[in-house]
Amino acid sequence: MDDLVSTDWLAERLGEAGLVILDASSHLPAAQRDAAADFAEAHIPGARFLDLASWTDPDSAVPSAVPNREQFAKRLQQLGIGALDRVVIYDDSAVKTSSRAWFIFRLHGFTEVAILDGGLGKWRAEGRPLEAGTRRAPEAKGARSGPAAFSIRSKADLLANLERGQEQVVDARGEGRFTGREPEAREGLASGHIPGSLNLPFGEVLNEDGTFKQPDELGRVFEEAGVDLERPVVTTCGSGVTAAVLLFALHRMGKTDVSLYDGSWSEWGADPHTPKASEPSA
Repeated sequence: MDDLVSTDWLAERLGEAGLVILDASSHLPAAQRDAAADFAEAHIPGARFLDLASWTDPDSAVPSAVPNREQFAKRLQQLGIGALDRVVIYDDSAVKTSSRAWFIFRLHGFTEVAILDGGLGKWRAEGRPLEAGTRRAPEAKGARSGPAAFSIRSKADLLANLERGQEQVVDARGEGRFTGREPEAREGLASGHIPGSLNLPFGEVLNEDGTFKQPDELGRVFEEAGVDLERPVVTTCGSGVTAAVLLFALHRMGKTDVSLYDGSWSEWGADPHTPKASEPSA
């Protein structure tokens, strides 16, 4: 199974044994949406609700940290995902949260996992079937576990990189937040960006219908943002969600030396001791 599947591909396989569909929708507070309620109202037939917002490591000092291996395995057991299952993830979120879920799966060595290109929005626009309500997950069967496909970078790694400059840091937030011209919504969070980082708003890697651009076009987008595709990249954003969109796009281009700063600006901007860069208002 490819790591990006079309709505046609999924529609032809609905109800197929061993294929698990997960709704990974999660929303920013400003959206004023309840992902669980939306799922209960309408979802792709047979889908299970991942509850991505709660799929974190509460014991970590990093805000909304990715779940550890034990927490990952426990959630898959709760969802009834077994070792031989294939998983397709979709979302209906403005911040394209399916990429974050896909990253977590790959981080913990689950390889047969894909993103539904265009998500629920494209599925709806095409008039495809939906169902309401919730279902009890089948009996847990034990999921596979293998080597990580990607790696996480910490605040300490990013501070060290300021000196070494070995990895390019690419920030997926909008230009206003990156430059510091737009204040952060969260109280106590500084404005600006990690010194030396590049800005590529995550929406630039997507088409108008929410599907990912083709690899050759993605290459041009990254190069226009100043990224040297021959050098390693660390993606970052506000909280590690849209950073995963950029990481997935780089993965689609065949780039393997890519990492994600999980704490992102929620951690960096909250620390009064980390250096920040900003651009003056025009």
